[in-house]
Amino acid sequence: MTSLYRGPAAGATEYLAGHVNTLVDFCALRDVEVARAGVADVAVLFGGSILAGGDVFARALADGAAPRAMIVGGQGHSTDALRAAMRRQMGWPDVDGLSEASLFARYLRERYDLSIDLLGHESTNCGSNVREALDLLRAVPHERILIIQDASMQRRMDAGFRLLAPGTRVVNFAAHRTHVDDELRYDDAPAGMWAPERYLSLLMGEIPRLTDGPQGYGPSGRGFIARVDVPDEVTRAYSALRATGVGVPRPADPRWADAGA
Repeated sequence: MTSLYRGPAAGATEYLAGHVNTLVDFCALRDVEVARAGVADVAVLFGGSILAGGDVFARALADGAAPRAMIVGGQGHSTDALRAAMRRQMGWPDVDGLSEASLFARYLRERYDLSIDLLGHESTNCGSNVREALDLLRAVPHERILIIQDASMQRRMDAGFRLLAPGTRVVNFAAHRTHVDDELRYDDAPAGMWAPERYLSLLMGEIPRLTDGPQGYGPSGRGFIARVDVPDEVTRAYSALRATGVGVPRPADPRWADAGA
């Protein structure tokens, strides 16, 4: 796979790989090692995940992680990539116009013979994903929910739930934790994995969003999420990657950015 790095010091890839993987480990939050039996009352897959998130969700359900299943995802900055992955993987010619929730529900039905209890098709970004999930959860008794989202957005999703549903226990299980090797390549890319440049852009875009300051999404900024403590190590990794020109943080897409994009 093509290397992530395009900067002037291409010999420093091993050093830079450590910074990329620091961002992965921070953003791709997992509260449990495996989505084991009885971990939650409802398992929720969010449509921003790569295709492999559907396989992770299926395994969690097969292992009894929760008795009810929900998928939430309308369309947003990642929808076209998911549609393209479904086209390639499943040979579906008719994915245009389908919501992320519809795509994953169809994937799980055809590949795993799974039916999903609750679907949300209206959300357009991380913040509206949380709000739509909470609306649907009103109909289902629950104390704990398992949430599965893309590696880049899992920690922000958790912060959204902590702000809007502080009484609900959230169990995080990022859909993947894809690291890069010393050459800034993927060792083992999961199904539907982002192009390397896109992945790094997503990861880097999370750090200013998660940082609780005037430009961030936390209480001291736009108020979209609960406070997140960003460790110094993560801030240093982000700054080093920016300084070396490895990647550019993903900007909010105004088409989807009503709250918490």
